[in-house]
Formats: sequence, structure tokens, C-alpha cells
Amino acid sequence: MDIGKLPNDVLKEIILNRFEIKNREVLVGPSLGEDCAAISFGDDVCVLTTDPITAATKNIGELAVNINLNDIASSGTKPLGVLITMLIPPTESIENIKRIVEEINETCIRHGVDVLGGHTEVTDAVNRIVISVTAIGKGKKDRFVKTGGAEVGDDVVLTGYAGLEGTSILAHEYEQYLKNKLDGDIIEGAKKLLKDISVVKVAEVAVEYGVTAMHDVTEGGVLGAIWEIAEASNKGIYIIKENIPILEETKKICEIFNIDPYRLISSGSMVITCKDGVGLCTKLKEKGINAEVVGKIIEYDRILESNNIIEKLTQPYLDEIYKASVKEDNI
Repeated sequence: MDIGKLPNDVLKEIILNRFEIKNREVLVGPSLGEDCAAISFGDDVCVLTTDPITAATKNIGELAVNINLNDIASSGTKPLGVLITMLIPPTESIENIKRIVEEINETCIRHGVDVLGGHTEVTDAVNRIVISVTAIGKGKKDRFVKTGGAEVGDDVVLTGYAGLEGTSILAHEYEQYLKNKLDGDIIEGAKKLLKDISVVKVAEVAVEYGVTAMHDVTEGGVLGAIWEIAEASNKGIYIIKENIPILEETKKICEIFNIDPYRLISSGSMVITCKDGVGLCTKLKEKGINAEVVGKIIEYDRILESNNIIEKLTQPYLDEIYKASVKEDNI
């Protein structure tokens, strides 16, 4: 099998179709595109999500916390805490473990969330540290937002930039290789994009404005997340590729690795559907958050328009970041 998330059709057939909700308090269970489970507590809702870090070896403490807080924020609720599972190979150093824990703690302090517990284990089942985080949030039930809430006629808004997280990961992981091909300022700019991968503030502004659906962009990139929001909502979608914002750093780095930036992991971006996309973009830009209307929710079909050519928008498969590699003697 290919490295990365299971393809959505396989995920649905062999995993999701085998589960059914047994308790009426469970508002959202496992389904395509829905990153969070939701449990009813009267007028409140408790939201939970879990995700590991596997594509990066640097800044993994910060990444692990942020990507899970993003899922919670995308549901329209406030992140409260995280549980950390850390699997450590026998060859790992205490210094590196301490550094990762410091990253986790600093990120949690920055977002006002608590480390609630977890598990640490040294095991030869892994050859590098693997961190898996479970995040928990709480909010009012009437403000809870699903991935699958998009309605026909909604505008599709993308915040941030395509390939944001992947660009930063590639710049960190392949810094020495890229130094032979790119100006140092471009590499440093790409590395600094890591500070922009939180969408907690984006979600706060969007929920206050009024939205029908939100989905943070992770594996599969912006086109994958856009497909998932349509799939979860059981709707069609029409996207104009040229409207998707992308940074020069991303273009240049993806060109070197011959990968598609629009299908590159992109925490720090959010797909949002709402009635007035222009108004939402204006509100977000007032807060210093880049946002553009990139398409429309339609009744049927998933369509991508690029340079006036119409093609089918397909489900996400292998994330482009797993295609990036260089020979050791070129590093």
C-alpha cells in the first residue's frame, strides 16, 4: 500500500462501514471528511479528535499539537486540552525527547490549552519518534459546525495558502539540498511558515460571522479538503484553480521536487462554506488573515476549472509530501 492515509474509498469500505452509533448522545461519529467526533452534554457539545505526526522529523511537538487543535477549532468549539502518546525508538536521545516536550508545552501555553495526560513508551516497533495527539474541546451545541454542512449556493472560501505546512516541512527536512538550488531568503521564509499553521483564530472569526461548514486542510492538500467537504455534505462543488492562493516559496520548492502544491499537506489553511464569501473574506482580512473565494457549492458533480479547462475533481490519494525525496549524496 502507498504511504499516507488510506484512500477514502478504501477507508469507507473496510473501516467506516463497519461502525454504527449506539448511543444517542453521540452527534457525530466516524465518517468521511469529519475529523471530529461530537458528544452531546445538554446545551453543550464535547468534541474530540486524534491525529499523529508521521511525515516530519523536525518541529514534531509543535506540529502535533497544532494540527489537532485545528480540527477542534474547525468544529466551532474551543480547544481545552490534549493527551499525548509518544512512541520512542531505543536509539533516541533524552535531549531530543526533552526538546519535543518543550515544543508541546510552549504550543499549549500559546493556545491556552492543557496537557491532560497521555502515554510514553520506548519500543523497537518504530525507528523514529512517533507522536499521536488526542485533543478535546467544548462549546455550545448551537454553534457546532460540521464538515458536512455545506448547502447548494454557498460560496467556498479558502484561508491561508495552498501547501503551507508541506512547504515548511520540506524546507526544514531538505534544507541542505535546497540551499544548492534556491536563494537562502526563500528557504528561511518557507521554514517560518510553520508559525502560520494554526487556524484557531480563523475559526473564531468565521463562526462569529456565520458559516455552514469548515474543514482544515491536512493530507491531500487544498483540493483533497475541498473534495472531502463536498463528499461529507453530499453535494457537488465547482472550484476555479486560479483563485486558490499560493505563495512563491511553495511554487519554487514544489517545482524542485516535481510535486503538486494543491495536493500537498496544508495545515494553516481552512476550507469554509458560507452564504456570503466576499463578506467573510473581508472580515478575515481585517484580522490579518488571507482568504479568497475559490468556488461554489452546487447540486451535483465535483468540478475543477483550470485555465478555462474543465476536469473532474477527484478524491485525495497519496499526499504529495511522500513523493519528495533526494539521494543522500545530493544533500
